Amino acid sequence: MRDRDQDAPWHTEAVCRRDEAGLFFAPSKEPTASRLSREEAAKRVCARCPVMVECREHALLQPEPYGVWGGLTAAERRVVLARRRRRDLELNKTARTNGAIAAAG
Repeated sequence: MRDRDQDAPWHTEAVCRRDEAGLFFAPSKEPTASRLSREEAAKRVCARCPVMVECREHALLQPEPYGVWGGLTAAERRVVLARRRRRDLELNKTARTNGAIAAAG
């Protein structure tokens, strides 16, 4: 994350504000090849955005079900969220195990 005016919403600095929403959101019945090409173009815009991390976290926390946000498609965001859930479960399991060992010890 970069230093910026903390009073201003992150999206005021988003590069995509100047691009067409059609680049970031799929039209209905979009052919696969067209979708992949459009998503890659959207990701290139995201890659040069100063608030990409904030945008990505917003889309993961909301969660945003459609479009490219923070350089990730909706499917990629679902994978990230699933990994975070698994990680959190493992951390909780480890903490419970360590707590039980400490209590027994």
